[in-house]
Amino acid sequence: MEKILTGIFTKCFLFYLMEIFQYVRLLNDFVESDFFVIDGDSVLLKYLCKKRQYLPFFYLVECFLLDFTQKGAKYVIVFFKDVEQMYFSYPNFLFHRTALIQHLKCNTDIVIHTEFSNCFSPEWLIFLKESYPYFVIISDIGLTSLQEDYLHIFIAHTLSKKISIVLTSGLESDAFTVYGYYVQNVYEHRLFFQQVNCNTSYLWILTRKNVCRTILLLKHLWPEGADIRCIVCVLTCIVGLKMYSNMLENEKSESLTLEEAADLCRLQCLSVVFLLHLPLSQRARIRIINSCWTKQVLPFIIMQQHCDYFVLKQLNDESDWKLDLTHLPDLRDNSLLKNLSHYYEIEYCSGLHFELGKEIKCEYQYLWNTVTKLASSCDFGDAFPVRTTSQLFLEQKQMVFKESKEEIPSIGLIPVKSDLVEDYAGAVLADLPILSSNNPAVTSLIKQTEFDELRHWHSGKPLSDDYDRTKCSNDAKSKGPKERRGIQKLQSYYRLYGRSLEGNISKTIVTQVDVPLVPTSTKTKSKAEIIAEENQKRLEAKEEKKEQEQWSALSVSIEREIKENFTCGINKLENFLKTCQSNSVKFTAEMAGLNVCLEVWKEHCRNQGIDLSIAVQVMRRIHILLEKHQELLKKPHVQKLSRCLKYLGFENLACSLSNPLKMYAKYTTEMGAARFQLQYMGCYLFREERKDPDPRVQHFIPDTWQRELLDVVDNNESAVIVAPTSSGKTYASFYCMEKVLKESNEGVVVYVSPTKALVNQVMGTIYNRFTKTLPHGLVVGGTFTRDYRHDTLNCQILVTVPQCLEILLLSPHRQDWVKRIRYVIFDEVHCLGGEIGAEVWEHLLVMIRCPFLALSATISNPEHLTEWLQSVKRYWQLAESTIEESPGSSTTARKCTRKQKLQKTKKSYRVRLVLHGERYNDLEKYVCSLKDNDFIIDHYHPCAALTVSHIENYGLPLDIAFSPRESIQLYDMMAKVWEEWPRLQELDPEEFTSFKNKIVITKADAKNYEQELKKELINWIILGQREKVTKNVRRNAYLKVEKSKEYFVSNFNYKKNTLLKLYVLYSNLKKESSTKLERMILNLNKKQDLKKRLEKLTKVPPDSTYANSKAVDKETLMEIFHRIRFQRKSFLLRMLAQKGIGYHHASMSYKERQVVEMLFRMGYIRVVTATGSLALGINMPCKSVVFTEDSVYLDALNYRQMSGRAGRRGQDMIGSVFFYDIPLPKVEKLIKSNVPQLKGQFPLSISLVLRLMLLAAKADDKADARAKVLSVLKHSLLSFKQKQNTEMLKVYFIFSLQFLVKEGYLDQEGNAMGFTGLVTHLYYHEPSNFILVSFLVKGLFHKLCQPVENGSTVFSEDVMEKLVLVLANLFGRRYLPACATKFRRTFCQSKVFLEDLPEEFAAAVHEYNCKIKKNFGCFLLTVAKLADMEQEYQLPLSRIDFTHKECDNSELTSHLMNSTKSIASVSPFTCLSGTIDQDLFDAENAVLRTIGVNVRNAPLCWLEKYDNQGRRMPLNAYALDFFKHGSLIALTTDNWLNEGDAYNLLKDFSLLIKAIGTSLGELCDDPNDNVVLAFQQLSESYSAKL
Repeated sequence: MEKILTGIFTKCFLFYLMEIFQYVRLLNDFVESDFFVIDGDSVLLKYLCKKRQYLPFFYLVECFLLDFTQKGAKYVIVFFKDVEQMYFSYPNFLFHRTALIQHLKCNTDIVIHTEFSNCFSPEWLIFLKESYPYFVIISDIGLTSLQEDYLHIFIAHTLSKKISIVLTSGLESDAFTVYGYYVQNVYEHRLFFQQVNCNTSYLWILTRKNVCRTILLLKHLWPEGADIRCIVCVLTCIVGLKMYSNMLENEKSESLTLEEAADLCRLQCLSVVFLLHLPLSQRARIRIINSCWTKQVLPFIIMQQHCDYFVLKQLNDESDWKLDLTHLPDLRDNSLLKNLSHYYEIEYCSGLHFELGKEIKCEYQYLWNTVTKLASSCDFGDAFPVRTTSQLFLEQKQMVFKESKEEIPSIGLIPVKSDLVEDYAGAVLADLPILSSNNPAVTSLIKQTEFDELRHWHSGKPLSDDYDRTKCSNDAKSKGPKERRGIQKLQSYYRLYGRSLEGNISKTIVTQVDVPLVPTSTKTKSKAEIIAEENQKRLEAKEEKKEQEQWSALSVSIEREIKENFTCGINKLENFLKTCQSNSVKFTAEMAGLNVCLEVWKEHCRNQGIDLSIAVQVMRRIHILLEKHQELLKKPHVQKLSRCLKYLGFENLACSLSNPLKMYAKYTTEMGAARFQLQYMGCYLFREERKDPDPRVQHFIPDTWQRELLDVVDNNESAVIVAPTSSGKTYASFYCMEKVLKESNEGVVVYVSPTKALVNQVMGTIYNRFTKTLPHGLVVGGTFTRDYRHDTLNCQILVTVPQCLEILLLSPHRQDWVKRIRYVIFDEVHCLGGEIGAEVWEHLLVMIRCPFLALSATISNPEHLTEWLQSVKRYWQLAESTIEESPGSSTTARKCTRKQKLQKTKKSYRVRLVLHGERYNDLEKYVCSLKDNDFIIDHYHPCAALTVSHIENYGLPLDIAFSPRESIQLYDMMAKVWEEWPRLQELDPEEFTSFKNKIVITKADAKNYEQELKKELINWIILGQREKVTKNVRRNAYLKVEKSKEYFVSNFNYKKNTLLKLYVLYSNLKKESSTKLERMILNLNKKQDLKKRLEKLTKVPPDSTYANSKAVDKETLMEIFHRIRFQRKSFLLRMLAQKGIGYHHASMSYKERQVVEMLFRMGYIRVVTATGSLALGINMPCKSVVFTEDSVYLDALNYRQMSGRAGRRGQDMIGSVFFYDIPLPKVEKLIKSNVPQLKGQFPLSISLVLRLMLLAAKADDKADARAKVLSVLKHSLLSFKQKQNTEMLKVYFIFSLQFLVKEGYLDQEGNAMGFTGLVTHLYYHEPSNFILVSFLVKGLFHKLCQPVENGSTVFSEDVMEKLVLVLANLFGRRYLPACATKFRRTFCQSKVFLEDLPEEFAAAVHEYNCKIKKNFGCFLLTVAKLADMEQEYQLPLSRIDFTHKECDNSELTSHLMNSTKSIASVSPFTCLSGTIDQDLFDAENAVLRTIGVNVRNAPLCWLEKYDNQGRRMPLNAYALDFFKHGSLIALTTDNWLNEGDAYNLLKDFSLLIKAIGTSLGELCDDPNDNVVLAFQQLSESYSAKL
């Protein structure tokens, strides 16, 4: 019954598991704190199989672990004790498990945990709670059903502890990250654990005793120890033979006799001696034997495997015996043993006798003699002869030696005559063989003419590109009135959107010819200018008088309000000061405010109050008067300030201003002035802002680092700009735009945004900022995205996404427009390190010739990025001089024919790095929790996230910062922890140099103090005070919040009650609506009455909304809501917005997101719930950010981007970040993790090579195009300062060319031909784009696309479904975990698992794959020479070396070698399992690992994909299912997709069908071609369903 229940549970659980899995990126570049756990048994199950040899198993495990280690991951491996019992029936697994544990413990630095009994042990639960791993990697399949049940329970139990899991099935890796099926933790699991009770048999007990006894004997014989291989071999042979002897005495068996068993042991001893003498280079060349052990041999081998296990377990306890455990991964070599067995039982008997060699012979004899000595009671014979019996150990039924597959063809290259190819890869080509012109491979090149003539197609016809095909609603060249109205509406909306971002700051731009932007010298003022200045002064005087009258009218009421309601009164005073422009009026108001605040403070002290907020306002008024109005202060004013300081208890400060006065003890803050300012006035401290205006900037005075950005633009330089979110780095972008707009009507600035949402945001800002009168047909701003474009080529500021700019740069016929580009601005340039589209950012950065600005808030290696970009600019400096000198260049001609004379600007190739590390406002963190129904908010000090080991290994995180009060808290804790601290007095706030006797402490002073404390914290570790540092950071975890808990709780309860009202309102609305609807149907006369009641009911009560109705006027609100009237969820969005609540996520339409963004910025919406869609630069500043619940997407990068929104400059004094329902260890990791390092992606693909060759061949300006192509090829970030990667990419380029030439896409001169246009148009779908062409050329689409009857242009539903099936197999490849097929269920509408391709199509894919394998195999054989063979003969993680002098004095060794075995590009470790060059695409990690490329870089299209356990991973049939039933909801319930992802996937699939149909229509002359008509019908049908 228990087993039945367990099975039911696991099936139900896996069903639920499949509902919530996601295929995601597991690691990022900042993972030194993203700690996770690997289940060791899951790794064992992943890599151990019957055919895998012993050492190759360890090699694969180390490759797996090294992959994580090299990517910066921090992990531990856990092996549970109880799981060991599940392997007792599988001794081979048991032996490997034990050896793996000991190897990882002894030979690597990985932390291995074996102390936990099972996943329910208290120790394991404590470990999870304290460490809180990011996730746990677990297998979902086991050796037996029992182990599988256990693993499923382990998964469920882990999820219940709020820890996510990753399945070992489907784990994939590329050069920079790891992907896998991730399951988010949930709370609904109810768990139980089925204990595994294994009865330990008498035989096991006897074996253990024999092992212990024999070890003692061997220990006495070899007291100095020995190689672990010899020890294990001897012990296993002795114990195994003794046990086998006892077994034969007790029962009759058809197994081996004792003598035959001894023969096998002799062979094992001999094989171990060979292991000692043969380097891996020789063992890799040993013959591959297919034969299996006979049935008679297997029982004895199984018994020996049990002995191996017990031997290793017991040796682990022998701490006083000196053992060399280095070669634990190499205890056995089954292939070598089979070779020796075959030689002695077949070849030796047939007369082939070879000498063992003196050394091997002596060591073998010594080893066997040891066995016989220890087994003195039994006679197992002498060392020679090796075989004393004739029993065959190997089966002879099948081919003994492995047959080689079809050889990889010779690596002779088809000659390609191209200067570009010679320039880039000529040095590599010189070392490669080139085929002659009469070689069959050259004469049989593919031609497309046959297909063209047969089908009336023009395969080489130029196609329209993505720019031409992108929807263009309206632009400035539109002539119709309807189109013009559309433009006006769009521009009007953009201006409204822009005003929500920055207010109304529109500026009219006038083109300035030969006029410098910044006046370099002063000139004599004209009479008109003098008059204008006088008028301005009169205006200012008039305005000052008006403000003075206004203050006179308000002062009495404000002073009264301050006395009656202090907070409200101060707010009114602040609001007046914000609107006031006159310094004298501000001074008067500040002095009045100071007087009344002092009176309130004195009264408060007389009543023995403790509200220091009054003292804060007194001191704040003093700060403002001293800092901003110093010139207006007279002696009475100074005396007044001194008196105020006295009343605050700051006598030392008062004395510094004027003569001492009588002191009253009852008027005091009871603390020093410095401590008071840091503790309570941190957010009010003055920043060191420059006071000198910059003539280049209006509206504000830029900081020094911002002026450096303006200098960069003025000098036409490039810059990498790294500054925190909301720091003002984007301003340089708009100054750059203004500069180009002023220069001419011709120049263009391109703004590259990572998302479409940012495109709309920047466009709104442009329309709000700039107005310019331009010739007809030209506009200021234009956009280009995949979905739409406006005024792309006739604007001066183009806002686009990377992929679309790449289309324009690589377009052969748009070079004239590209040459107009004056600046390119890359926003959020850290996307260069992203998982999708990163290589496009790289291409853009190396292709542009103009200066650029690269902006980001989160790059940890900006110096490396800047150095790489500077190398690119040096290339362009040299290339442009060559281009200008070339006679074919159009640059000179263009200069002569320019319509408008531009400013003469010096061209600069310098790339500056501008760093700014400080936020304007401080961020403080809080941790929220529920305890006994009480909502608790605790302040979390950043130091609490640190550990001593983290500080030692990584130092303090660069962006970890303290607010002034957090610095005081840190000092107090340090003083408490170490009372004898040498710098205790020096760093006391009242004694610190920057604070002592200083009335106005600035933010810079507080930062100096913070830096000193940080240095001292590190110094404590250097001084050996590790324990004190640990106590210090731990005790800082929770410190009292000055705002009392009651404040937060009452505030929270108020919000909770408000939400309750909202809920009641919704409920009543639903009930009433339903009831009144029925009455309305029954009695139409009551319709009007119902309408009025419904309007009254749906009206939001003032006390049940967060919305600020005063923030937006009704007309503007209606205009904004009008924008989303046709959206699917417009009603819900509008209803929530009217209650002041919004939501924001990627699945919303851009119009819906814009509405939420605008209303939030305007202050109408006060609360927004969002996903990571706000992380990439969306301008939505707020006071507080709350992170609720953990997620795989909540990483250090997104945390910094999202938390950076808190604390609006000019609106909030401080930003607050709250963590709710996120475990503390995760909070610590988020705070202390570093931001990502930018590393290059693998930059090349066959499609990209084809696009580059097309640009070089077809471009209008050949010299410019050639320079661009070479820049892309030569300046990969991956190969920057990496010579080996440079060579590898050159070889990859060469073989990509070979494939394109062989398949007819390029001729031998490098010119495009065939279906190049179609392939390059679908470049982002490689390799499916090439396969689509092969289907077309073979006529498969023409066979499939047959109309319902002759002469008809309509196709049956069956034809349409088959066409979708083919396209889904090519372009809709979204894999499901292998366990999805095992736990089938009844689906509502979808089939879920995609069917295989029709037979003819599948055959065409197989043919394509064969070509790729041959071509890519040639590539791997060629690039193998770049491998570091010294590393290839080492285990990748433990670095155990298997290179030593080859054994050349043994005839038998030479005989066992296979001289014809092709292993040039195969790892020598995988060779031991029989892998050869022909198996490269079938074996995991078979390719030499140090060449930097693997089979995943080959453009193969696998018809079937399998995980490590050999289970097929099905494709999701979402595209075909939707075509059949047309239901998005069905995809969410059946196909394991959320609605947003489903919609985006279907939209992409629909666009793909349309793109293919359009391309085919352009290639074919016959408009009635069946294929063209079928794709057109499918496109219309699919779009209609969507």
